[in-house]
Amino acid sequence: MLVPYLPTITMSGGQTRWYNIIKYLAKKYDITLFSLIKDDAERQFIPLLKKYCRKVMVFTRPKHPWTLRNILFSIFGPFPLLVIRNQSLEEKAAISKELASEKYDIIHAETFYVMPHLGKTEVPTILVEQTIWHDVYKHYVKNEVSFLLRPFYYWDVLKITFWEKFYWGKADKLFAVSAEDLQKMRQIVPEKEVGIIPNGVDTKYFSQLKLVKKDPARVLYGVTNFEWLQNQEATEILIKEVWPKIASKNKKAILWIVGRKIPNWIKEMASKSSRLEVTENIKDAREAYLGSCVMVAPIKGSGGTRLKILEAMASGLPVVSTKVGVAGLNVKHGAEVLVAESSGELAEKTLSILKDETLAKKIGEGGKRHVKRNFDWGVVAKLHDPIYNKLVDGNRI
Repeated sequence: MLVPYLPTITMSGGQTRWYNIIKYLAKKYDITLFSLIKDDAERQFIPLLKKYCRKVMVFTRPKHPWTLRNILFSIFGPFPLLVIRNQSLEEKAAISKELASEKYDIIHAETFYVMPHLGKTEVPTILVEQTIWHDVYKHYVKNEVSFLLRPFYYWDVLKITFWEKFYWGKADKLFAVSAEDLQKMRQIVPEKEVGIIPNGVDTKYFSQLKLVKKDPARVLYGVTNFEWLQNQEATEILIKEVWPKIASKNKKAILWIVGRKIPNWIKEMASKSSRLEVTENIKDAREAYLGSCVMVAPIKGSGGTRLKILEAMASGLPVVSTKVGVAGLNVKHGAEVLVAESSGELAEKTLSILKDETLAKKIGEGGKRHVKRNFDWGVVAKLHDPIYNKLVDGNRI
């Protein structure tokens, strides 16, 4: 299995995904894991992974993306910064050596930008794409990058688009994590059969803890990684557009921002307001979900499925979000979540949850049942069995 970052439940959504998939797959399969790290402190997670993996092999990448080497290679080379940032010649050589010396039935890659580490091989490969990366970066460039710098950034987006398509075509089997992403991928590689292996959540873990909700009521956005551009955008919309409308009608509730790498401007605003609370690097995400009354996710950028929303729903926390925010979850408005688009509608739906305990209970319990039935990691892990078996059997013919 090839992943760009070391799997662990304490970091980003992608790392949580890989950790849980490995944990469940290890019951049936022998796994050799190849991963990158950017800090030696991450090595603390290796012993836990060795409980599930036959081998864990890690390689370093630059701690920060904007190194001189990365910039020069992304400007003058064929690959975009996303690939250069996550490239290791040592890993490529180690994979080549491993495949030459050991017999493997399957190569399972997560994200297209780990694929350059693979040389030519006869071992069947599956590629699971967590999001449509060129869409993510195009959205960022359009909304965050100054007009003068956009041509350079758009050139990088074009390179991402090219290499996504190239490696999607190279994989023996290709998978998205949501129906929305699947449709986009089919348009880009119409000759390729695309399946779905969704994100998931440990429903037992998120339902077994019991906590009293905080008083005054907390309106939550989290638990999330603010290195992810869409989370920064969603939080800015929430704080500047949605929250003032909520706060003007509910005089007690507190907006609670929880996550990693929280931007300084949010911390500065929290230091000046008694109604904006910030918690960075919370030890147990369940404390945030179970301590809050509602989660509001005004997500505009498309791609993937949202682990934080799955976790909130698994905890029984009512969720108010945009259609983009709950894309891929196959939820019904008014039954498992409340869906709204404008800032005014998001505020209105949030206020209705805060005012109506019956509605809050209905949405919370509906979401919890939906996630347990469709997105528990045990359910998701079982989807791999027929995929693996078909590839291995086909390779033996």
